[in-house]
Amino acid sequence: MKQISVLASRFSLLILLIASLVIPASSQGASAPPAPAPTSGVRAEFLDDLKVQEDKYVSLAQAIPADKYTWRPAEGVRSISEVFLHVAAANYNLPKLFGVQPPADFKVQGFDKSTTDKAKVVQTLQDAFAHMRTAVVGMPESDMDKLVSFRGGKKSTRAVLVFILEHNAEHLGQSIAYARMNGVTPPWTEEQQKKAQSQSKQ
Repeated sequence: MKQISVLASRFSLLILLIASLVIPASSQGASAPPAPAPTSGVRAEFLDDLKVQEDKYVSLAQAIPADKYTWRPAEGVRSISEVFLHVAAANYNLPKLFGVQPPADFKVQGFDKSTTDKAKVVQTLQDAFAHMRTAVVGMPESDMDKLVSFRGGKKSTRAVLVFILEHNAEHLGQSIAYARMNGVTPPWTEEQQKKAQSQSKQ
């Protein structure tokens, strides 16, 4: 019995030793760092422009007062919050063309009317841009000429990326007009004006 007890103890120690070697290795694999952002090529150029658009959208959304988020220029036209959420919906939805699915709880239908809460809208914009960025970072540069089904035909991945930037730019212009109609100067323009005034006084 004593010999069996000694063998059992040694077996237990062996199991613990194996576990100490295997568990950390698997944990390291689970927390592997994300793919690095490209520094050249189509994706890098796209991501640079996307960052500029994101910064402008977020700063503009933060500058517009919360009580103006339901403002719209006319009946049947998107409100301020609806434009922001429409852009977020596209940035969540379009990466499906590249095989990247949106969050499980995302539904494109009615997404632009899902909230008028300023804090939630701003956060949703940031999350959607992050989703788009992650999708493009994880895409091989060699996929730029790959054809995908888009708007009733076949388009290259490069063409779809161009469309995404155009779509964001179109609604950024719309949002700027909305802001100015409500007495809000885009923060980046205000900063440039202040800088110009400061330089003129020197």
